Amino acid sequence: MTRNLLSPTAVALAAACLCQLAAAQDATQTLPEVRVRSSADKETANSPVIGYRAKNATTATKTDTPLAETPQAVTVITRDQMVDQGATGLQEALNYAAGVRSDAYGLDTRADGLRIRGSFPDEYQDGLRKLADWYTSNIRTDPYQLERIEVLRGPSSMLFGQGVAGGLINMVTKRPQAERRGEVGVQVGSHGRRQVQADLTGPLTADGQWLYRTVAVGRVSDTQVDHVPDDRALFAPSLTWRPSGATSLTLQGSRQKDKTGSSSQFFPWSGVRTDNPNGRLPTNRFIGDPNDHYDSERTALGWILDHQVNDRFSVHQNVRFSRNDVDYATLYGDSFSVPGGWAADPIGQRLIGRYATFEKTDARLAAADQNVRSEFQTGEVRHKMVAGLDLLRYRKQVHAFYDAPVYRGGGVPLIDAYDPVYVPYTPGPLARQPRSTLRQAGVYLQDQLYWGHWILVAGLRHDRATNTLEGQPDEDSEGTTKRLGLMYTLGNGWVPYLSYAESFTPVAGVNPVTGRRFRPLRGEQVEAGVKYEPQDRSMSFSAAAYELREKNRQVNDPTTTPPSITQTGVTRTTGLELEFKGRLSATTELVAHYNYTDIDAQLEALPKHQAAVWAKQRFAIAGVTGFSVGGGVRWMSSFRTAPRRRCRRWRCSMRCWRTKRTAGATP
Repeated sequence: MTRNLLSPTAVALAAACLCQLAAAQDATQTLPEVRVRSSADKETANSPVIGYRAKNATTATKTDTPLAETPQAVTVITRDQMVDQGATGLQEALNYAAGVRSDAYGLDTRADGLRIRGSFPDEYQDGLRKLADWYTSNIRTDPYQLERIEVLRGPSSMLFGQGVAGGLINMVTKRPQAERRGEVGVQVGSHGRRQVQADLTGPLTADGQWLYRTVAVGRVSDTQVDHVPDDRALFAPSLTWRPSGATSLTLQGSRQKDKTGSSSQFFPWSGVRTDNPNGRLPTNRFIGDPNDHYDSERTALGWILDHQVNDRFSVHQNVRFSRNDVDYATLYGDSFSVPGGWAADPIGQRLIGRYATFEKTDARLAAADQNVRSEFQTGEVRHKMVAGLDLLRYRKQVHAFYDAPVYRGGGVPLIDAYDPVYVPYTPGPLARQPRSTLRQAGVYLQDQLYWGHWILVAGLRHDRATNTLEGQPDEDSEGTTKRLGLMYTLGNGWVPYLSYAESFTPVAGVNPVTGRRFRPLRGEQVEAGVKYEPQDRSMSFSAAAYELREKNRQVNDPTTTPPSITQTGVTRTTGLELEFKGRLSATTELVAHYNYTDIDAQLEALPKHQAAVWAKQRFAIAGVTGFSVGGGVRWMSSFRTAPRRRCRRWRCSMRCWRTKRTAGATP
């Protein structure tokens, strides 16, 4: 006989509960879908950064390393900062970077006249050398193509092989993203500027294995100088393949075509900075030929491969092939052959002589960097080791015609700078110049060691280079460069450091006066500094003091007309740099820096003191957020170009004797 253990009332209650539970489940299933997106993804050295302060960088170590663990001064210009400051070129993007004078050569349309710690920096793109020359075969990078700009201050040859002692600029291009995004923009500005730009990215396949990105720019514009345009067409596609979480291959391509000229007219000081009996020359004055131009085309193809072999080892390869074609024609003022600049008309100071340069340049560069990375532990010491090989081959072919003013035996006619009449000038046939080639190979080894509060970075590299000038024997050179950095984390955000680094740079070409090949540029630097990053605030502060020396620096030779390029002996630069970046509050961001630079008199003059501040404030109007306003100010002290007249006894006696003889000073 069976017994019912539950009463009828209990059974009814249980049934009612089951019905309510089933109804609740049905209601839950019919609720609208809610997607939650996390924004707490870990920031990497290649990922987009929100705001002005980046945490990581790769340029100083070739590994994804926090800036607070890098024993060298590094400044990162993020995409947000470039957009907020309206940067239309590399010079404008670096206006507020510590250790940089962004307009040392003015706003020239041919190239970016930057200086880092008194040196003309080398430009890299995604870790590979961009080009080995300046304006004669250079093409300016459009900042709309970039995700960030990393400025490494101080020598970097231990990792890159080529680089002056002052530092280098590494421009990181935009890469495909897993999240679908896109923008189309229009710019309208002064001098008839009209620009259309687009940036589209996202997945190509549902599984996210294939990602794409397309960046395009089209611009038609004039400049403040008559007859000098600033037109550009840029198309830069990229494609990423991620077959697994351990492998990533990004194919990159770009095609850029610029039509511009030379905005530098090379006027004498009289009429521009000092008085002239005819008044001041207007800023839009052009004294060349209306057919002058600097037309350039750049094509680049390459790839970036990353593969994680296992928990300890990974391999990385970066390859790019590029070709620059530049058609350059200019008539520029003879303002340097005679003191005062008015060699053709020293009394009236109206007529000015001109030099002529017509060049067609074909420059090709192939660069590859491959390395093996390993992270492992030995006792209490953690290691991040990189061993690599990079290769470079650069070839330059020039066809040229040069001419001088009529009073120097040439055929270029004079022109009235105050009332120019543009008489057509026809150059002679372009002559083929000897082809120059630079080949370089370097092997390097670096280890980042972490032991308790101590961080040690040590590296060694050896380079071999062959400089070839057609018709002459090859010239081989080799050099070994070292790097050593020591840091101590105090635990409260403060990290003092001390570092030593060297540079070695083979220089292509020959001295036009002696006919000899240029010697490799060598440098060394000692730097001491401190970095501060509070854990509870999105901000950073750094201070760096340095002394660097270079040998065989290229400078203008004032003994030739027009001035040619020569090499100096040993030069010295010392300085102090302070930099702040970050968020003062939830709505206020600030960028500020101060530079003190004491540069050798043999080099071009730079201001001893330089400072800049930029601030951005976000706010709401009638409860609508998304509004912001920003502004900045830049200041630099006056500076002179005359040699120093005071002796420093710790310098060499030969330098002191030379100063006494040439300037009449008493040591």
